[in-house]
Amino acid sequence: METVRTEQLRFFDGGTPQEPPRRDEPPRIVLERRARGDEEVFALLRRVGYADRHLGELLVPADPARFTTDLTSVPSVLTWLVPRSGRHLPAALVHDALVGGPAGSGEAGAASYVSKGGVVVDRVEADRVFRDAMADTGTGVVRRWLAWSAVTLVTLWVAPPRPGGWYGVVPFAALLLVAWLGWCATWDLLDASAPLATGVPWIAEGGWASELLGGVAGAVVVPLLLAPLWGRFARAGAVLGVGLAALLHVTVVLGVLTAAYQVLERLVTRHPTLAARAGATLVLACAVVVGLALVG
Repeated sequence: METVRTEQLRFFDGGTPQEPPRRDEPPRIVLERRARGDEEVFALLRRVGYADRHLGELLVPADPARFTTDLTSVPSVLTWLVPRSGRHLPAALVHDALVGGPAGSGEAGAASYVSKGGVVVDRVEADRVFRDAMADTGTGVVRRWLAWSAVTLVTLWVAPPRPGGWYGVVPFAALLLVAWLGWCATWDLLDASAPLATGVPWIAEGGWASELLGGVAGAVVVPLLLAPLWGRFARAGAVLGVGLAALLHVTVVLGVLTAAYQVLERLVTRHPTLAARAGATLVLACAVVVGLALVG
């Protein structure tokens, strides 16, 4: 992996369309919350300036009045790993503006930045800027490479470097294969059967410790063998593949808990009487179970 030395002074106050940028001042991130139904987005009232190592000075957004962002775009089940806000936020705002941002920026999907050198930044280069900018904020190596790999996956889907080629399909197929092999390996470790599960050759029959070691080894080696299918984005494939294999189980658990919470929240909100009766029934059932256990 490339080593980028942290240079926090690359970020600076980008000013406003009426106020010039100040290279001698740190960035002033001024956000205004603007709710759109259930969606939460923010207007960036002052520009963020960033001096990229290859592109020179960038100011984002070009027009603060038309740009909105959802901060760091992360699925809720993964915010424990990459939170929506934090040390990496300036880099996330720069990336959002360079690619247009999932929340839109005036015109749907339109990029919103000013380049001092007049360069045009495509999505692949914007992803690279994101990775380097995270380094300049002091974001940890593992977190920034995971975040870069995730946005690279999105880029390969929405704007593949070779339209009509395999870039838009193969990465997802490779990750799906990793997930399926993880499913198979899990049930192989448990010596149990499950739908679509089969044994995997790297988990040999033996003690629990040796089988677990084989499972961990496969979770590392198999994604690395599949990474070259990503072409020149093989590093992203390696990071995401190993990350998926390592975090598959905790992500599934968090996903189930998140879904259960959302169902409960909707039930309580839309049918409070039914929710109260169901809650009372559950408490009574639990009390009966505890009582029977104490009596027995």
